[in-house]
Amino acid sequence: MGSDGIAAGVTDDARYRLLVEGIADYAIYMLDPTGHVASWNPGARRFKGYEAHEVLGTHFSRFYPEVDRVAGLPERALQIALDEGRFEQEGWRVRKDGSQFWAHVVIDAIRSPAGELLGFAKITRDLTERRAQREALRRSEEQFRLLVQSVTDYAIYMLDAEGRVSSWNAGAERIKLYRPDEAVGQHFSIFYTEEDQQAGVPQMALQTAAREGRFETDGWRVRKDGSRFWASVVVDAIRDDFGDVVGFAKVTRDITERRATQMSLEQAHDQLLQAQKLEAIGQLTGGIAHDFNNLLTAILSSLELVRKHLPDDPRIIRLIDNAEHGAQRGATLTQRLLAYARRQPLKMQAVDVPVLVQDLVTLIEPSLRPAVRLDAQFDPGALAVVTDPNQLDTAILNLCLNARDAMPEGGLITIRAARHSLSDANVQGLERGDYVCLAVTDEGEGMDDETLAKAAEPFFTTKGVGKGSGLGLPMVHGLAAQSGGKLVLKSVRGRGTTAELWLPSADDALTGVSSITPATPEATSRPLTILAVDDDALVLMNTSMMLEDLGHFVVEASNGRQALSALETAGPFDMVISDHAMPGMTGSQLAASIHERWPGLPVLLATGYAELPGGSTLDLPLLSKPFSQRELADAVASALRR
Repeated sequence: MGSDGIAAGVTDDARYRLLVEGIADYAIYMLDPTGHVASWNPGARRFKGYEAHEVLGTHFSRFYPEVDRVAGLPERALQIALDEGRFEQEGWRVRKDGSQFWAHVVIDAIRSPAGELLGFAKITRDLTERRAQREALRRSEEQFRLLVQSVTDYAIYMLDAEGRVSSWNAGAERIKLYRPDEAVGQHFSIFYTEEDQQAGVPQMALQTAAREGRFETDGWRVRKDGSRFWASVVVDAIRDDFGDVVGFAKVTRDITERRATQMSLEQAHDQLLQAQKLEAIGQLTGGIAHDFNNLLTAILSSLELVRKHLPDDPRIIRLIDNAEHGAQRGATLTQRLLAYARRQPLKMQAVDVPVLVQDLVTLIEPSLRPAVRLDAQFDPGALAVVTDPNQLDTAILNLCLNARDAMPEGGLITIRAARHSLSDANVQGLERGDYVCLAVTDEGEGMDDETLAKAAEPFFTTKGVGKGSGLGLPMVHGLAAQSGGKLVLKSVRGRGTTAELWLPSADDALTGVSSITPATPEATSRPLTILAVDDDALVLMNTSMMLEDLGHFVVEASNGRQALSALETAGPFDMVISDHAMPGMTGSQLAASIHERWPGLPVLLATGYAELPGGSTLDLPLLSKPFSQRELADAVASALRR
């Protein structure tokens, strides 16, 4: 048969009948105006399990679950189709054997040219099983024509054996914008993108459908006006009585919005996985840093005591100095790890960003290469944030040095600050409210997507060995999170990087418990009886030795229960110095028990963490680990004066 075989040998009504019979994935049947089944095609029989004589004349509500029938969903569906011209829904439907399947349903009202309601066209697709046999539609030619023409949500049309359009329904006109006289006779490849046409995708679709009976895919398609939409496409081969392919039935649906929603969900899922990964790394990092702090406390305090009691030998003193400097570098790394884990002590207060940045610029500029310029720009108005000013200083310095290192040939570093009022969808992970966005932008080489995804992870660095610890950005990330804000990195390979530090505006009230570094009063001169509590034997021994070296009498306990027992049997005590992170009973829990039973007894918490348990009302002085003997003495004196 030639290219015009279908057009010349088949009437319009027969063409519509063949078209619907060629569709294998949809149950298409008619209802009379009252909702009773007026025709029943083989596709409907396959989906629902009823023979025609079993359902003709019965109300279509029998296909709905009992709960939907009680709720009046079938009647509401017809009413919506009558009022609005179309009803669409996904939901559970019931087969003859009682089993249920998830169906996509479209009901279109069918009217005569005079506007009289003739009934309803109903299209159902089983979405629980995409492998379906080709539907055999046995309806009168007029019913098939009315049925297909009434569908507007799907483009349903026929192609001849060579791929030319031979019929065109209202849905095809609505989706693709071609009138029937513009589409019929055209090769269906005009609906494909230029790239797909060059790749031979239209021909491959027909070849697959002819060989396998069906071709199904999703992809970009082109409307008459040149705009693109994401389409779900099914092409079914239509065969004559001898099994020869005489054409193709093609169903196209615009699923652009569905695809956009799916992509948004996938993006949100990826962001959630990344956040969970960073949170897990943070938990691990915080634990390691806490243990490392204990070791540094023992090392630094031991070195201090050794220095104090050794002869004044320059060679020995130089070795002790080197050891102390190494331990202090370890303490700096530990603080950065705790910053990433959001467990470093913060002094939360209102900070004027322009003032802080302008003061910091004078310190940063000498460390920049001659070819690197620095420019600070601030929006008008109040730009105060709630955070720790010293930690913010360090964060901005880290971002500027990263920007400098990204521009080995020189360039411009721009620091900008602007105020924003955020709604829920503005910045992922931030609550609604007023924020200041402090952005540091460079003109450097930028990062690819893989590097950008890892940039804020601890110890990840693109710098050479010995040129970066990989803790600068993690520290900034931790500061932002602990301050109630967020670090947002934006970068394109070859186009530079922008690091945005979002921090809450100082207009909002300060919330949460801030760590308090003790003041520096004169150390107490009288000997004290002190109960020292720590589950780390090294830290406990060194704390006791430093206190004894200061002239105090010390009783040791390795956990909260031992401490309470000692208070009952070995007292009285002038003070309790306790670690916070201990198994069984934390330092703050121990302090609460002490305040109940010995209300006037001072308690000093020595810890590497910033936070106290949620809801704690105790106002306890904190001593940050690692600490020196002088800091210990000052903290003891401060605690006694509270």
